[in-house]
Amino acid sequence: MFKYFPTNYVWNLSVDLAIEMGARIGEIEAMCAPLQEAAKAPDAAGTKAFRETWVKMADQLCELAAQDKDRGRLISAGEKLRRASGYLITAERLQAHDSPGRRSLYERELALFLEGSRLLGDRVLRVEIPYEGKHLSALYLPAIGLQPGQRAPLLVQVNGLDSTKEMKYLVGLPGWLAQRGVSSLIVDQPGTGEALRLHGMTARYDAEHWASRVVDWLESRSDVDAQRIGMEGVSLGGYYCPRAVAMEPRFACGVVWGANHDWRDVQKRRLEKEGDFPVPHYWAHVCWVWGAKDIADFMRIAEDVHLDGVVEKIRVPFLVTHGARDSQIPLKWAERTYEQLVNSPKRELKVFTDREGGSQHASFDNSINAGQYIADWVAETLGGRLA
Repeated sequence: MFKYFPTNYVWNLSVDLAIEMGARIGEIEAMCAPLQEAAKAPDAAGTKAFRETWVKMADQLCELAAQDKDRGRLISAGEKLRRASGYLITAERLQAHDSPGRRSLYERELALFLEGSRLLGDRVLRVEIPYEGKHLSALYLPAIGLQPGQRAPLLVQVNGLDSTKEMKYLVGLPGWLAQRGVSSLIVDQPGTGEALRLHGMTARYDAEHWASRVVDWLESRSDVDAQRIGMEGVSLGGYYCPRAVAMEPRFACGVVWGANHDWRDVQKRRLEKEGDFPVPHYWAHVCWVWGAKDIADFMRIAEDVHLDGVVEKIRVPFLVTHGARDSQIPLKWAERTYEQLVNSPKRELKVFTDREGGSQHASFDNSINAGQYIADWVAETLGGRLA
């Protein structure tokens, strides 16, 4: 794990995630060098300083991209704009949910991601899935080589507690799957991304409620093989995904990138100061995500967020992955999920170690080898290609 800030795990996590999304080390240095003292400050003051330097770099990249566009250098402009979106993702993620300007920061990141992707010629599309009289926003990336009228296997990918669809896209799994003949749908499910920030949809323990609507939408598409739809979840998605796959029989396989078998227990340990937090303002953040009035109400909600009695219902292939050095979620919960997959016809537990990298939580420290392991497993399982 790259530790720019010796005493601040949350900020180091954010920097590592930014690198995985495509940050450049020289820009990391420019943004983080002024922040050493701020990294030791309380959440409110520290995250304000963090936001200022990272937004300043995004502004600088946007100015450079405008110069590129004036000269017709659209690919270069697109690269800078999409990198700027990654820096805004990182800055926005650390702010308190009610911080002034957080929503506008988020909306700007969405726009920069899409504009940058368009200028780069990326085939990714933003789509909307009807849900509860509103919609769930998602990014759709078709498999490489998909011909008109051809139906491809697809992996639905869902967020954890504090990730967004753009973050997951930039880390790289959709692109690695596309190379292997598998399409991707990366969803901002309730409690995350656009669903939470723009539509007020809070998280719910019964993930099948929204996951089934996603499958309904995919079944209506002529470029998706409805018999070969899988799901992957990262971090807290390591709870959502097994729950959805267990309760929605149309999923053909499941993958967790960082297991999360008993999130209620993780919260109890965090109240006792055990384990690292993923974001600042943690208790306010989880209350926002789950629509809780206060910590006591949140802890009541969290009592349902576990997989005991659920995983046994999974009857399709399932891959459980975890980092050997995960300091947020103990490895024992990955082992518990694997042990309870007694009815899966093809179950696997893969623990990423320092040898291949990705040994931290959800492989945020080095995602490529872990992510490509997942992509290979999905391609093998859903009928993609490995060469």
